[in-house]
Amino acid sequence: MAFVITECHVPGTPCFIRCNTIEFGFAPVNTIRQNNLPIPLEDSMALTKLLVANRGEIAIRIMRAAADLGISTVAVYPQDDAESLHAYKADETVVLPGSGARAYLDIEQVVNAAKQAGCDAVHPGYGFLAENAQFARALEEAGIVFVGPTADTLDLFGDKIRARELATENDVPVLPGTAEFVTVDEAREFFESLAPGKAMILKAVVGGGGRGTREVLTLDDFEETFEQCSGEALASFGNGDLYIEQFLPRARHIEVQMLGDGSGEIVHLWERECSIQRRFQKIVEIAPAPGLPEGLRNRIIDSAIRLASAVNYRSLGTFEFLLDANQWVDDGPFYFMEANARLQVEHTVTEAVTGIDLVESQLRIADGRSLADLGMEQSSIPAPRGFAIQARVNMETITADGTALPSGGTFTSFDPPSGPGIRIDTYGYTGYTTNPSYDSLIAKLIAHSPSSDFADAVRRTYRALSEFRIEGVPTNLSFLQTLLKHQDFTGLNFHTRFVAEKASELVGSDGSPHPRLYAEPAMALADPGGYAGAQIDTSDPLALFNHDRDVKSTQTPAAKVGNAAPDLTGPDGSVGFPAPIQGTIVSVHVSEGDNVNRGDQLVVIESMKLFHIIKAEQSGVIRRVTMAEGDTVRQGYPLVYVELSGDNDEAGDIEDAIDPDYIRPDLELLYERRAFTLDANRPDAVASRRRFGYRTARENIDDLVDEGSFVEFGPIVVAAQRARRTEEWLRERTPADGMVLGLAHVNGHLFPETQSRVIAMSYDYTVFAGTQGTRNHYKQDRMFDLAHRHQIPVIAFMEGGGGRPGDTDGKGGVAMDTKTFTDWAKLSGLVPLVGITNGRCFAGNTVLLACCDVIIATEGSTVGMGGPAMIEGGGVGIYTPEEVGPMSFQVPNGVIDILVKDEAAAVATAKKYVSYFQGSTDDWEANDQRRLRHVVPEDRVMSYDMREAIEIIADKYSVLEIRREFGIGIITA
Repeated sequence: MAFVITECHVPGTPCFIRCNTIEFGFAPVNTIRQNNLPIPLEDSMALTKLLVANRGEIAIRIMRAAADLGISTVAVYPQDDAESLHAYKADETVVLPGSGARAYLDIEQVVNAAKQAGCDAVHPGYGFLAENAQFARALEEAGIVFVGPTADTLDLFGDKIRARELATENDVPVLPGTAEFVTVDEAREFFESLAPGKAMILKAVVGGGGRGTREVLTLDDFEETFEQCSGEALASFGNGDLYIEQFLPRARHIEVQMLGDGSGEIVHLWERECSIQRRFQKIVEIAPAPGLPEGLRNRIIDSAIRLASAVNYRSLGTFEFLLDANQWVDDGPFYFMEANARLQVEHTVTEAVTGIDLVESQLRIADGRSLADLGMEQSSIPAPRGFAIQARVNMETITADGTALPSGGTFTSFDPPSGPGIRIDTYGYTGYTTNPSYDSLIAKLIAHSPSSDFADAVRRTYRALSEFRIEGVPTNLSFLQTLLKHQDFTGLNFHTRFVAEKASELVGSDGSPHPRLYAEPAMALADPGGYAGAQIDTSDPLALFNHDRDVKSTQTPAAKVGNAAPDLTGPDGSVGFPAPIQGTIVSVHVSEGDNVNRGDQLVVIESMKLFHIIKAEQSGVIRRVTMAEGDTVRQGYPLVYVELSGDNDEAGDIEDAIDPDYIRPDLELLYERRAFTLDANRPDAVASRRRFGYRTARENIDDLVDEGSFVEFGPIVVAAQRARRTEEWLRERTPADGMVLGLAHVNGHLFPETQSRVIAMSYDYTVFAGTQGTRNHYKQDRMFDLAHRHQIPVIAFMEGGGGRPGDTDGKGGVAMDTKTFTDWAKLSGLVPLVGITNGRCFAGNTVLLACCDVIIATEGSTVGMGGPAMIEGGGVGIYTPEEVGPMSFQVPNGVIDILVKDEAAAVATAKKYVSYFQGSTDDWEANDQRRLRHVVPEDRVMSYDMREAIEIIADKYSVLEIRREFGIGIITA
């Protein structure tokens, strides 16, 4: 059984402090004017919560649009994609079982995630399930809105052959091709039927994005090409069927952006130029298409409108056409290629030139609005303003023949450009480690120029690429810069095979490096020797400024830091002992002529506020000392030169160990502090528990967790009462601030390590009656965050008296400042929460107990929101704690799920309960099912024991009944 665990990121968690997207200012769709009059639109949305079934930059883009409309968002990700930036941008997150793309493609678990998170809509983005009709229908059956076209529309345009038939029916031209999928022999026959010099293209019947597509110029190795194409289609879309079209060797790829409301009303938002491709994968997109003849533009757009109207198209869609680049005239031929029934990667350039937020428009249509409601009749759609170019920044290395090989690694720098007309959609950030399981697209750079001169947009895009600093992972930035500089690109003399034909020019260098318009590490003009940084007169207040002026006056962009390895050969055959780290010389303990033995102290270096003792690891005579006190030395530069007289071992290491058995005073103090927390050193506290026949907090946790697995968090903290207590008193009386908690394993003998992890926590009743203090709240907050992030079950012993008066440390605050309760509540339903109580549990402790999935209580427990003091203060009467919420009352009314005899039984029950969430076991035994023949009496008026039937049906010892004494007409187990 698979469990979907959700996680809410805590506001204020320090994660990423720089925004990675600089967006254009879009015109909100409710302020579009018609006949120069504003169209009023009710801002409130019926949709309230949106799950974004995608990842990376497009997920972030959709979340931002939803947030602008007041819609809360839910991100999804498998555990291997947890550090993708989209996981930090939503209001809530849901962790998907599995890994890689398969996790995002699992319809059942994505729908379940949406239902569990309480979403009323799902946006699929592009790719993954965006054009999956089965997914759209599954959401519809679940009562969840699919933000996109209808399932029938997805079926239609998902089948490229049916889409071609629709085009033909509506007088939209298509290229000669097959009317159904073909075998390899039929494909060969089609090729042989073509006129000399013609070629064909194999295409997947379903899917898109260039996958399952191959051009066939000759029949050489044709069968292998056919099989590769079919296999790629099968892997990408689950269908390996192929059809054929005649191939245009010099084609221009033009697409039209459409928007419909499902009623038959359709508008277009002009066209895009998408001819810059590599193996049918777009690299650069432009809006509008520069130089496109007006007559040809109008005919293409009219065709797109007819096709969209024919199916009463709803939501965003792109209708794609091929043009003959050799007939770039008003009456030139064009051919319908396919329709992508989804939001496109390149929607950004249309947004830039029209000022319309396409994603927001899509969400409003999904909310039930019509185009008229949005004020988006065709007459209201503005003409494109200037040009916009999108460059796809991919993580890849490009070989000399133009082959792109996906790359990966960790970004050591990721600094996107900004400025007027620049937008970056990305999920990259410094420190992010990429995942090879996903697409190589890391960022989309969009540059918009309001000028009518296309060259202005090219210059702005090129400069932005030059400002984009990415280090640690190879990308195609340089390739894109070269492409934008190519005369055929700027001269609009390109087509869909342009990149393939010009590969050597685009990959190679013409000798003029592209500018790097960003800060780089300081550059030196010459070898600085062993000194790190410049050597200046520190007594001169202007020395630093003079040095800066001198360096800049002589520096060239090509200057580099001197990285040559230092020469370790010294005078008279001596050998240099190199500095193992860069740092400042604190002291030098040898002089020229001194004899040194192995282990003698040579130099002390300070680095990162730590002192490092450098010792001689070889014996000899000091022939030269290179550094003096106060100098800053480079790593690897010789500190001293020694004429060796002993062993030829390697020298110069950092001293970091003495006697391994020696316990330093600071460590000894830590051991002493830790000892205060242990039961063995708290006899009075243990005796107070024994008086009632109870166990200590640590005894319960020891019984719960696997031996040796408990890693405690914050054991030596004490209560926040230093203003009124001595340190000694607090250490002796308030160990761990009354909260023993940490990571551990439970049932590790049955389940793997990753499945047996738990967080175990227990209030310590011997510390201020198990009350909730400032420090133990902090400890819980930290562990609850780990539970969120890593989906770890929590087992909690809740005995205690609620909020604690008397904590004095800190700046003060009110109860609302405590986030423990909200963080705990957010875990409910996300990870298994097991609450155990014994003895007295009141107030805040009861609040946490009540949020648990299951409450296990001992017979001696009493549970209540208000304790005796609160009841008396309210004038309700005087009661003992045991009279407030005894089990004789709380069990029949359903507050307690499982009643057990004592703490030992409670621990055993908790281990059994949590095991249901830890996986499957191979060691199990079924009951003899033949016993079922005798459970129900032949005389139907005779009563019988339903529990016996359940016990027989289930595996032996596996039944755990819940609320046995509550709602006795039904058995829950």
